[in-house]
Amino acid sequence: QVQLVESGGGLVQPGGSLRLSCAASGRTFSSSAMGWFRQSPGKEREFVAAISWSSGSARVADSVKGRFTISRDSAKNTLYLQMSSLKPEDTAIYYCASRRFSGFTSADARDYTYWGQGTQVTVSS
Repeated sequence: QVQLVESGGGLVQPGGSLRLSCAASGRTFSSSAMGWFRQSPGKEREFVAAISWSSGSARVADSVKGRFTISRDSAKNTLYLQMSSLKPEDTAIYYCASRRFSGFTSADARDYTYWGQGTQVTVSS
């Protein structure tokens, strides 16, 4: 049984930083891509960033480029999203996701098989 468990969300002021973590268990992720998506009320789930677990090659959405960094720790089987210069429009539930086999860093949520329960990030003064 694959489990993805996010943590690290919370309330932060505009301009602040947060680091999200996603602890993965239940299978080997060495050949898969993993990513972060977010969803705010009334909006569709939006791609944030993805990384190839084996190569470390990453892609980041234009809306967060230069502010968010995705990384992984293979020894801990943990995915991270470092967020800085946060804006109110970054407020959303952030989800960790994994592809089943492919290492391609797709931005399409339909390509991801496993999902975490989400962690709330609120950017407000």
